[in-house]
Amino acid sequence: MSSLPSTIRSLSQPDPSKAEVILTTVPLPTITPGSNEHLIRVHATSPCAGELRWPSFALEYYGKDPKIVPCYDLSGTVVQAPANSPFAAGTEIWGRTGVSHPGNAREYTVAYTEELALRPKSLDPVEAASVPLSAITAVQALFDQGGLAGFDADEEGRKANSSKRVLIIAASGGVGIWLLQLAREAGVGGIVAVCGTSNVDLVKELGATEVIDYRKQSLNEWIAEDESRKVDLVIDCKGGESLSQSWNCVKNGGKLLSIVEATEPRKPAGNTAKDVTNYFFIMEPRGSDMIHVNRFFEEGKVRMLVDSVFSLDDYQKAFDRLDGGRATGKILIKP
Repeated sequence: MSSLPSTIRSLSQPDPSKAEVILTTVPLPTITPGSNEHLIRVHATSPCAGELRWPSFALEYYGKDPKIVPCYDLSGTVVQAPANSPFAAGTEIWGRTGVSHPGNAREYTVAYTEELALRPKSLDPVEAASVPLSAITAVQALFDQGGLAGFDADEEGRKANSSKRVLIIAASGGVGIWLLQLAREAGVGGIVAVCGTSNVDLVKELGATEVIDYRKQSLNEWIAEDESRKVDLVIDCKGGESLSQSWNCVKNGGKLLSIVEATEPRKPAGNTAKDVTNYFFIMEPRGSDMIHVNRFFEEGKVRMLVDSVFSLDDYQKAFDRLDGGRATGKILIKP
């Protein structure tokens, strides 16, 4: 206790209506007695595309008196924990924290039990922050929302997965690389990846069985060549015109999910797809979704993809890099 600082450096978004952050000094956060809160020394975190705009249209999620600290990925070491916590002081953890409390772009943070998971000891504690948000989103998109059989599935479930075709838009991005790897490990038979020319080999390595290079061919052109290419599940990580064209690539009775924007408004005029379940979804921060991800790391079956690492002092460079839209993998901020 005595070794803890009284103040820490932290990023802050002082005005929820403006997508701007500052670096400031604030008191050390404290945990509420009798709660499931943990005080954690942060090793690294990662900004998420568009997150500085979230408070302007979803302030109700940030509390009545928001003290907005950005970045909700987390890799760190528990400093203080409830007496009955599975994550005692000294535990190396990772997870994705909720927007209902301040994020992790600071030297120390607070996280709840259900948001945390044990971090594999083999992983670099800084680079590990590239995983939680993306991997949890992929787990929920594929299995909770997408209807595929999970990693505990029996032989019949894996057989069902082997007959499925999944289309992943922006497959070389932070979430895309996890959709590829986890779909592969779940035994999905057809994994179609959309990416740029420079990432074709990467997505094949991560699990894609077929690749659409958007610099050479649009989704509409790809499906027009062969209607039998239609997929059971589309997971869109890009939005815009790619999402619109993906409507033409899903089978009747299939599913179309976006983690970027509402799907129905992007349905093109004249599209004839029938009974397509479609919606925009936001992941829930659940540490339990990392259990199989941890195991895959220990077995050497998956890997992280880090684009770049910035210090807390260089936070603006990190957000600029993110906004540029050309990162391959995750951008990290190290306090």
